[in-house]
Amino acid sequence: MSVPRLIEFSKIGSPALGYITVSQNSTLPFTVQRVYWTYYTPDSVIRGHHAHHDLEQLIFATSGRIEFVLEGVDGKTETFVLDSPNVALYIPKLYWRTIKFSHNAVLLCLASLEYSEEDYIREYAVFQALQQQFKNLAPRQL
Repeated sequence: MSVPRLIEFSKIGSPALGYITVSQNSTLPFTVQRVYWTYYTPDSVIRGHHAHHDLEQLIFATSGRIEFVLEGVDGKTETFVLDSPNVALYIPKLYWRTIKFSHNAVLLCLASLEYSEEDYIREYAVFQALQQQFKNLAPRQL
């Protein structure tokens, strides 16, 4: 089973001229099927509150600061902070997330699948049931 992690992408440029960061599908952990971004999220709002059955994501904070709290089906919780536009958070399938934005944050997401409402786990109780199933399975069965 994959685990969340930060991935740093190379940046080209200088403080005097600015920077560019480039990546291609061959350097990503999955083939990108969808791209979306969020912005103008008030810093008083906590978003997320869901997981995905199959979707994998690479999340960038292209501006501002974004904090993710991820909880896996194994019950482990980790906090990740994105505050550099050349660093992405890889989120595998089956991770519950909550997201807090700074007032100027822009989140860019590269997703492994096209949108499907059926892929969402929106109820925490359903996610907890998956955690219980995980405890009863050998790791190779996931």
